[in-house]
Amino acid sequence: MLGEVLTAIATPFAADGSVELERFRALCRHLVENGSDGVVVTGTTGEAPTLSDDERFALYEVALDEIGSTHTVVAGTGTYDTAHSVHLTERAHEIGVHGFLVVTPYYNKPPQRGIVAHVETIAAVTDRPVVFYDIPSRVVVDAEPGTISALAAIENVRGVKQAKPSLDAARHVVACDLDLYAGDDDLVHPFLEVGGVGGICVHTHVVGPQVKEMITRYRDGETEEARRIDEQLRPAIDLLRVQTNPIAIKTAMNLLGHELGGFRLPLVEATPEEEAAVRSCLERLGLLQPIAA
Repeated sequence: MLGEVLTAIATPFAADGSVELERFRALCRHLVENGSDGVVVTGTTGEAPTLSDDERFALYEVALDEIGSTHTVVAGTGTYDTAHSVHLTERAHEIGVHGFLVVTPYYNKPPQRGIVAHVETIAAVTDRPVVFYDIPSRVVVDAEPGTISALAAIENVRGVKQAKPSLDAARHVVACDLDLYAGDDDLVHPFLEVGGVGGICVHTHVVGPQVKEMITRYRDGETEEARRIDEQLRPAIDLLRVQTNPIAIKTAMNLLGHELGGFRLPLVEATPEEEAAVRSCLERLGLLQPIAA
């Protein structure tokens, strides 16, 4: 297990659009001091599609240098190009990351056997854990139960990040002896109830301690308290729904003083109305004081 709470970490940018490695370093430290067992670098939240390979590798090196001796660093190395994903995985392995997140190939829409062949080819270049990322809302293709079973037969495929609400699919992941991670933040608690490990989350940028406590309470048998904490986190879920990830969470972190900068196109800054909605969610969470009328 790579950890119960892994945060899909945002990538800070300077005013000129370059990657801000020192702010990234500080963000890694902040997250592991506030509930995260580790980070997933260069995922969707990290704006991976607009990062160069060299930028990716620099981020892995910084994360490992800052937190890698005590916490988990997972590299998002899955793309829609198997050969490129293999290259990213090989280099990230050499750098020393602890595991890999490999998403269903997007855009080219492979058949189910193509998904299996894609993951198998990537997993063959490392002996470290691979987590398969099943997110049909972004990649169009829904990984079928048979595909999950086939992936479980690959020796170092050890988990699934499931970003779809199907509890039947979640139970199947657990039945395949794979670690089940919630890929949508509102699924962490429901997935715990069917045997999940935890979540690879975005809202843990701002509510990491609460999510970690919820999971701990659940594991300790305090199920009602865990459910109460989950209900208290509703504003964090509302926050993520303000605009496409990572626009809302990065806006929230900037409002909280973390200075993560802007975005690379095609992502754009939050509108004033969206920023106000993000601020309202942070106020409801008690993380910002309401602006006086």
